[in-house]
Amino acid sequence: MGRSLAVGLADKNIRVNTISPGPIETPIFDKMGLPKENLDNFNQEAISKIALKRFGKACEVAQAVLFLASNEASFINGVELFVDGGMVEL
Repeated sequence: MGRSLAVGLADKNIRVNTISPGPIETPIFDKMGLPKENLDNFNQEAISKIALKRFGKACEVAQAVLFLASNEASFINGVELFVDGGMVEL
């Protein structure tokens, strides 16, 4: 959908890019009510699928968004940026 919008809105000088985040550290994990052992097992399983072997941080996703919205990315249009620590590559 992002690429279609990027093409359709380009003549209006509107760029459309998408961010696809991987596992990100958020407070939701603490609010799930899971036993610590289950949560630890989930985290270990998730981390094993991430090339950088850690969860991302919300600020890392925000920095990617800020870059795509900045003048430094003015010639970038229609891309999907994976902010996932290399998870999609494994």
